[in-house]
Amino acid sequence: MIDQATIDKIMSAAQIVDVVSEFVTLRKRGVNYVGLCPFHNEKTPSFSVSPAKGLCKCFSCGKGGNVVHFIMEHEQLSYHDALMWLARKYHIEVKERELTDEEKHAQSVRESMFVVNDFARGYFQDVLRNHPEGRAVGMAYFRQRGFRDDIIAKFQLGYCLNQHDAFAREATQRGYKAEYLTRTGLCYTRDDGTLRDRFWGRVIFPVHTLSGKVVAFGGRVLKTDAKTAKYVNSPESEIYHKSNELYGIYFAKQAIVRQDRCFLVEGYTDVISMHQSGIENVVASSGTSLTQGQIRLIHRFTNNITVLYDGDMAGIKASLRGIDMLLEEGMNIKVVLLPDGDDPDSFARKHNATDYQQYINSHEVDFIRFKTNLLLDDAGTDPIKRAGLISDIVRSIAVIPDAIVRSVYVKECSQLLQVDEKLLLAEISKLKEAQAEKEYKARQNAQAQPAQPAPDAPAGETPEAGPAPEAPQPPQPPTPYESYIPQDNAESRKFFPLEKLIMELVVRYGEKTMCNVEDDEGRETPLSVVEFVVNELQIDDLRLHNPLHRRMLAEAAAHLHDEGFRAEHYFGTHPDPDISRYAAALMEERYTLSKYHTKAQRIATDEERLMELVPHVMTDFKFAIVEEELKHTQQALLDPENLHDEARYLNIMRHYKELSKVQRLIARRLGDRVLNV
Repeated sequence: MIDQATIDKIMSAAQIVDVVSEFVTLRKRGVNYVGLCPFHNEKTPSFSVSPAKGLCKCFSCGKGGNVVHFIMEHEQLSYHDALMWLARKYHIEVKERELTDEEKHAQSVRESMFVVNDFARGYFQDVLRNHPEGRAVGMAYFRQRGFRDDIIAKFQLGYCLNQHDAFAREATQRGYKAEYLTRTGLCYTRDDGTLRDRFWGRVIFPVHTLSGKVVAFGGRVLKTDAKTAKYVNSPESEIYHKSNELYGIYFAKQAIVRQDRCFLVEGYTDVISMHQSGIENVVASSGTSLTQGQIRLIHRFTNNITVLYDGDMAGIKASLRGIDMLLEEGMNIKVVLLPDGDDPDSFARKHNATDYQQYINSHEVDFIRFKTNLLLDDAGTDPIKRAGLISDIVRSIAVIPDAIVRSVYVKECSQLLQVDEKLLLAEISKLKEAQAEKEYKARQNAQAQPAQPAPDAPAGETPEAGPAPEAPQPPQPPTPYESYIPQDNAESRKFFPLEKLIMELVVRYGEKTMCNVEDDEGRETPLSVVEFVVNELQIDDLRLHNPLHRRMLAEAAAHLHDEGFRAEHYFGTHPDPDISRYAAALMEERYTLSKYHTKAQRIATDEERLMELVPHVMTDFKFAIVEEELKHTQQALLDPENLHDEARYLNIMRHYKELSKVQRLIARRLGDRVLNV
């Protein structure tokens, strides 16, 4: 974890115009800069950068924030890694907390393994380009596949000599320890203690992490031998967990965000050929069934995925379970079946990006329809197979989290399968009830078990081994505040707009003096915005409904009297990325008056009107709470159970009258409410 002093240092040094200019061509417009948005395709500049506020924003797609958020979004990095990126750019030393001896050792092991992998990548590339065997065998293979030199260099492809220990000898001569050569899986130890290369005689495909580090390798044999596996891959290790990695994600992440869609293929060459044809938002599961870790990795960048299949029906059926997992994650899934005899690799070599894209757009179908038609063809007229097919389709629909989407698929499948819609709904209901009961029992069993201490996580750069399954990072959110502010219940969502106004005042002006108040001894003391908000809530025993709002207000109150505290800076540089991103959104200017309106008269700023604005917003908030409570009370008065209990009914009626009185008092204070009571 990076300490706050270092974060402050980074934020002070990182000039947003300087950073954004590395990726966007900016031109000055008034006090700000504008350019074409890097997060979506546009022809008219709508991306604005404010050097004074340290913020950027696209007024078309809504993405933006401070300098850290820009790097997070553009480079698809975590908050920590974005800060590290900026620290490296501005040569700032980052001091993190002191690690334990065990953590230091684990971190050292991981770093050493990455260093060894980086050496291996360079070695294999050099052999491919400069060694006679590498050029005659490895390069000849890639050229035969139609790969251009720039694509070969981009994906850092290589070749391992057809000798059992050529790489091992070179690595040990350079001082790399046998321990790390075997831990990474680049070599293995024979019974006689000698090292042997795992990838000898193969072309090499490095596998990159999200941030571009080489985490593993895939090697393809070039000779046809039934006894030799076509592909050999790095084994699992401290830095490589294949269930959390996708081939090509490092090269595809920005294109996936830009296109808001990810193409999923099977192999290395599929990805490379599609890149060469001009389609870059593509990743491969590398021949394995999709895992939750891989799905969540894709989901960080987009909700839309298109699976490209060749004509291998056995392979398609084997992959259907993984697609069901995509549905369960709430993703929108399309399927494209390529022409017979073509896979994504061969099809890409025959078509340019435009033709490829046109084929996909005209042939893609949603997954449920695709699966239904596929299984219908397989079942034919066999009633037993058709019954099994219906159960299979129902299981797929049942995992979809969105009720509206489920309803649409039920209606469509009812027509395709010629089955009563009510029957499908009943089966889905049974499955969901069974799943709920299973989850309930699992929770009960877990609560009955004594708590076990969690094992220490390995130290170092956890993201390099893929996203942790229990804490996936979603795709960076668009502008709606609700998309990255937790909404834990219906009440939180209902009061969000008003609470957002309160938090906007807290973040922008929290420490500012709103007015002076007299204490018990008649002395005047300044009252800040934060103190006023907290006091108003405490007077009526209220609290903010949104959990993040509560946390931010509590932190503002706790740090209010710290020396040099400024709410805008405190929240804008907060180590929690949800808070810092939200604060950046709250600090954006909502509107700017034109010169026509400001020429004849001076318009008072919000800061000058705090004594008017803050009480008004707090009163609005209280009015909304009273209105909501009145609705609940009215419903209680109509409840048959309460009508038959005279004492309870009278208590509810008394409460209703008190609320109505409070409502009228607040309305008079606001001065702009007309009540029909």
